[in-house]
Amino acid sequence: MPVLNERAYLEHAIRSVLTQELTVPAELVLALGPSTDGTTELAQRLAADDDRIRLVDNPAAHIPVGLNAAIRASRYDTIVRVDAHSELSPGYAARALDTLERTGAANVGGVMHADGRTPFQKAVARLYNSPVGLGGGAYHGGTQEGEAESAYLGVMRRTVIEEVGLFDESIRRGEDWELNLRIRQAGHLVWFDPSLSVTYWPRESWLRLARQFRATGAWRGELVRRYGRRNGIRFFAPPALVVLVATALIVGALQLTGAISGLISAILSAVVYLPLLAYALLVIAVASLPGGGRLRQRIWTLAVLPTMHLSWGLGFLGGVLRGAGDTVDASRLGTRNTPLP
Repeated sequence: MPVLNERAYLEHAIRSVLTQELTVPAELVLALGPSTDGTTELAQRLAADDDRIRLVDNPAAHIPVGLNAAIRASRYDTIVRVDAHSELSPGYAARALDTLERTGAANVGGVMHADGRTPFQKAVARLYNSPVGLGGGAYHGGTQEGEAESAYLGVMRRTVIEEVGLFDESIRRGEDWELNLRIRQAGHLVWFDPSLSVTYWPRESWLRLARQFRATGAWRGELVRRYGRRNGIRFFAPPALVVLVATALIVGALQLTGAISGLISAILSAVVYLPLLAYALLVIAVASLPGGGRLRQRIWTLAVLPTMHLSWGLGFLGGVLRGAGDTVDASRLGTRNTPLP
């Protein structure tokens, strides 16, 4: 479990891991980044009370670096990746081990079930669980068990991930997708089991959500630079929306200044504004549909859905055009979006 500034969530996440009922020995290795909110001190107290918890340092604060440090420090043949912002459902680990054995897969993952505590977080969670929000990946609500492109978190055979070289530490986001690509290229199976469920708690504020999605989009753009068509077509929808919005602004400015008019103006209006109108109606429909929650949650949905798409799309275009560089997820790092010292 990589950990950074998760004081509000860490104890619940750890409890969900340590209460898993298993017939084999288990441990929890925390890779501690340089938290500033008391997370490290909390982790140290919890480790002092339970010898199943082990601590390793992750001064770089990057997720794949922390994951690799924890894997190298671990002692058992199966690696269960867990997240400090998530909670495992009861029986998760035992079912995952059974699925590994039954399928012969190298990596097994399940459903990421997002949940929220506030109207904003509930709006984000609902969109995480919707194909309109995050593009319909299997682990965002799939129900059909079978071979998968990637796995959320993942329960992995140690021999296989050591064979392919652990996580790529040069990738700050999307490191799980890239690892699963190498696993599949090596001839191993990645498997989705919808009976496995993990509760995920999204970011708690609009600004933090926008930062998270911009960074995630930038690294997906970097992965497109590296791996091209191996990336699914759904990843190109948000940047297309960004391009459409930018085009609409340019066309609008040209129309206001009289630079274009007549038939050309009408044609451009139809080509540019009608798709944006359709998107706006889609956002309104998603906020209005049953299950959208109370009024405040529905209002937040009107802001959250475009924020997710546009932030991700802007990051993606930057990542494709110039690479992700040192972009990190700054949603837990105050106002910074630079690597930690």
